[in-house]
Amino acid sequence: MYAYIKGTVENIDVDSFIIDNNGIGYRILTSTNVTSKLKLHDQITTYTYLNVREDDMTLFGFLSNEEVAVFKLLISVSGIGPKVALAIMSQLTLDELRIAVISEDYKAIAKANGVGPKTAQRAVIELKDKFKLEDVFTGSDMSDDLSDSANDDIITETAMALTSLGYSNVEALRAIKKIEGADKMSTSELLSAALKKLI
Repeated sequence: MYAYIKGTVENIDVDSFIIDNNGIGYRILTSTNVTSKLKLHDQITTYTYLNVREDDMTLFGFLSNEEVAVFKLLISVSGIGPKVALAIMSQLTLDELRIAVISEDYKAIAKANGVGPKTAQRAVIELKDKFKLEDVFTGSDMSDDLSDSANDDIITETAMALTSLGYSNVEALRAIKKIEGADKMSTSELLSAALKKLI
């Protein structure tokens, strides 16, 4: 029904915000990853999903269509409703969620409020074929060259080295993504830089 709403941010709570569009205030439920980026009185476009139940109509909103798409994937998993999906998207960024699913790191997903190990495992099983490793670095601050196979190998080797040292796949991804100029580094250089981020 609503694809997006353009307007002014009038109120921000931990898990929701109000956007004013032509004098109508829409309350939008969202993740804390979204609310942390909002500022009062900013003009924004929020991409929305309308959840309709017999006794309720609730708007969920995000700052990109990509986030809406991932939200829809999450609520397609049996046992995950909209609020649990938001909890997962508050715990993990989109890239962290992708890497957790691809690497079957269900423990990272289970850290979200209201998500047990069985639900996290189900999410991994049902979503694993929906995410691709190359999507993890799409739109990130890293160079577009990271899509090259050589750089993919370096990233994979570095992530594997970090996990062998006891770090989770999500922790490894977070560290690697924080490194400037990672696309120009060798595996040993990237590993050294990532370890400094993790200490």
